[in-house]
Amino acid sequence: MSDSRPSHDHHSTGNLKVAFFLNLAFTILEIVGGLWTNSIAILTDAVHDLGDSVSLGLAWYFDKFSERSRTARHTYGFRRYRLLGGLVTGVVLLAGLGFVLSSAIGRLRSPEPVEATGMMALAVVGILLNGAAVLRVRRGSSLTEKIVSWHLVEDTLGWVAVLIGAAIMAVWDLPIIDPLLSIGISVVILWNVARNLKQVFLVFLQASPEGFDPAAFEKNAAVISGVASLHHIHSWSIDGEHHVLSAHVVLADAEADPSRVKEAIRNLLPPGEFEHVTIEIEQADETCGADRVESDSQPS
Repeated sequence: MSDSRPSHDHHSTGNLKVAFFLNLAFTILEIVGGLWTNSIAILTDAVHDLGDSVSLGLAWYFDKFSERSRTARHTYGFRRYRLLGGLVTGVVLLAGLGFVLSSAIGRLRSPEPVEATGMMALAVVGILLNGAAVLRVRRGSSLTEKIVSWHLVEDTLGWVAVLIGAAIMAVWDLPIIDPLLSIGISVVILWNVARNLKQVFLVFLQASPEGFDPAAFEKNAAVISGVASLHHIHSWSIDGEHHVLSAHVVLADAEADPSRVKEAIRNLLPPGEFEHVTIEIEQADETCGADRVESDSQPS
């Protein structure tokens, strides 16, 4: 049983691979730099980035696993596995944000002096490496890549905050600036990650694809010549990019051409978005098989 895979699936895996190795390399550098500068903020971020590396590695693994061809048992393939990577990444990021916020609040209560010059040097390296990873991953379109990109944006903006805060602290004795910037950035990232996680959960719960209106689809299909009505319309997404739709169509009369009706209904769908479309044709005097199954399953 064969299955063709679009090229951007492979780009997705490559993007996550690059992001993983960049993040892991910088995490090691962060631990050394945090000890060198005696900065609890940098060491805290190093712990956060270590968790990021684990989640990015899982996202990379699940995304690569999702490229496997469909089988007799997994008839839609393994694309939904990439959502597991996005889910794990999002949950780890939320936990990391909570840890960073608690540390920042602690620093608000009792600010500590740091080695500002060393922090500035490490911040420049952090911005360059994380910025390169952001540019690579943001080219992708999968939900996992979107969540991972916010992961990396958070890291990049965090290092921008460290650079600004260290530059100010190098001139003035204002250690409270660093935790204030961290809190502001964390709140912005938290909002965007929560929004992307919501989309992941909607896909897992088989909600209709974003941007597709089943009611409008039914209304437009019902006015096609030869169509009497539609029912049992179901639409969901496999991984946020590849969608599925099924519908039962009742013909207006025996003269209606089923092939023409199917083609007209398919033309109502956004081109290229619905990978699997199943349209079951029924005559006006025919009993719907799905209704019969539902009737049989009702308790007597």
